[in-house]
Amino acid sequence: MDMSVTLPSGHAMPLVGLGTWKLKADEVAGAIGAAVDAGYRHFDCALIYGNEKEVGVALREAMQRLGLKREDVFITTKVWNTFHAKEDVAECFNRSLTDLQLDYIDLYIMHWPLGFQNLGPTVMFPRTETGDIVYSDVHYLETWSAMEDLVKTGKCKSLGLSNFNSKQLDDVLQHSTVPPSVLQVESHPFLPQVELLNFCRERSVVVSAYSPLGCGDRAWKLSGEPSIFDDPGLLKIAQRLRKSIAQVAIRYQVQRGIPVIPKSATPSHIQENINVFDFELSEDDMALLSSLPRRRILVPPKKDKDNKPMVDSDGLVIPRDGSHPYYPFHEPF
Repeated sequence: MDMSVTLPSGHAMPLVGLGTWKLKADEVAGAIGAAVDAGYRHFDCALIYGNEKEVGVALREAMQRLGLKREDVFITTKVWNTFHAKEDVAECFNRSLTDLQLDYIDLYIMHWPLGFQNLGPTVMFPRTETGDIVYSDVHYLETWSAMEDLVKTGKCKSLGLSNFNSKQLDDVLQHSTVPPSVLQVESHPFLPQVELLNFCRERSVVVSAYSPLGCGDRAWKLSGEPSIFDDPGLLKIAQRLRKSIAQVAIRYQVQRGIPVIPKSATPSHIQENINVFDFELSEDDMALLSSLPRRRILVPPKKDKDNKPMVDSDGLVIPRDGSHPYYPFHEPF
């Protein structure tokens, strides 16, 4: 099985990458070093993660140690919500380019379709006195147009979207001169994104999965929420194949042609997560993993006065940004 997919832009994207969300500054060097040693050549970054300077230093050191060239690695980063205005996109891009110590980015992604008001380069979550996010009315097509300009400079090879629904994706496809190559979304055995995957395949857009292990360490996890690591179906498959549940969950995605970006700071887990190319899941396994109870996990929650996630009558998190006109998750997919 190939270890990469070819994007519509013509560039190859490795199927397994290292996610850097929530990697602490003092964890970055160890994680990046372990990943490069384990064979990772794909690293998923973002300005909002707050660790791109550390990633840049660690990546340069690891590449020099192994004698890797720039073209040997695939680097993704993302434009944050406060930089959606056309005149602000290049500022965000160049900041990431500098922090990562690169002369080009392989894949630049719009992190969300919704924008926040820009109150300065260091204010990532502008808020009112009552704590509500201050939104902007910048349309994502304006942001996309500015991203297309980056490709024309040669400093960006491919463009993508994240957390867009099917209608928003179609909107961008219909109005773009540089079409999106990738749609990065939450996907794991509890959220297989089958409808969205088929929708994207029909439009030659590669789906990439973030949090393929369900992000069990998310700050707003509610008591009693299910975990893929406790699922009996996953456990049975893992035991039969003598693999870990994490490996089964990652293999599920790559076997569907979906690049995945699991995050870990533990060298043994980093190694384990990329060792998914020496076994296959059966058709029955794949069907089971596509039929588990569905639950979207990584929706930033609205919080109460005690800073606790608010839930609705069904026990589901009330989304923080649900009132934004471009909030993506009101649509079925």
